[in-house]
Amino acid sequence: MKPEETVDYNIKVAWHAISRMYNTQAAQNDITTSIGFVLLNIDQERGTPATKIAPLLGLETRSLTRILRSMEEKGLIYKQADSVDKRSVRIFLTEMGLEKKEVSRQTVRHFNLKVREKISQSQLDVFFKVAAQITGMIEGKTLFEEFVLKPLRQESSAS
Repeated sequence: MKPEETVDYNIKVAWHAISRMYNTQAAQNDITTSIGFVLLNIDQERGTPATKIAPLLGLETRSLTRILRSMEEKGLIYKQADSVDKRSVRIFLTEMGLEKKEVSRQTVRHFNLKVREKISQSQLDVFFKVAAQITGMIEGKTLFEEFVLKPLRQESSAS
């Protein structure tokens, strides 16, 4: 099977193209794609618990910690102890964070509008359905239950 005939290759190529496009736009605004996605997932009024952000974005906690540190250094966010659960930390946006969130929101909206201008709703419906099915198969952790790796060559038995 050629790489371009595999599902994973096509998803990866499309995501890398989207990521490069977003990174180009983000760099013009002194942020990264990752920072933009984090900004989009922070509640502007109530803040967002730090522990809720990583799962929303499919990130590892360590990666999110680095991103949040960078965002704090850039003056995009500040942390505050949760008023109800003092063990929890909520992330809030600064004025600059709100501005960069709006840039991120407009960038995502523009991309989606342009895609919708070229791709019909029925095609997008099929795409969303297939993407959800693939995600479900992976998250169900059943894809490799019956998978047995076949040896590349048989060992010859010595007499």
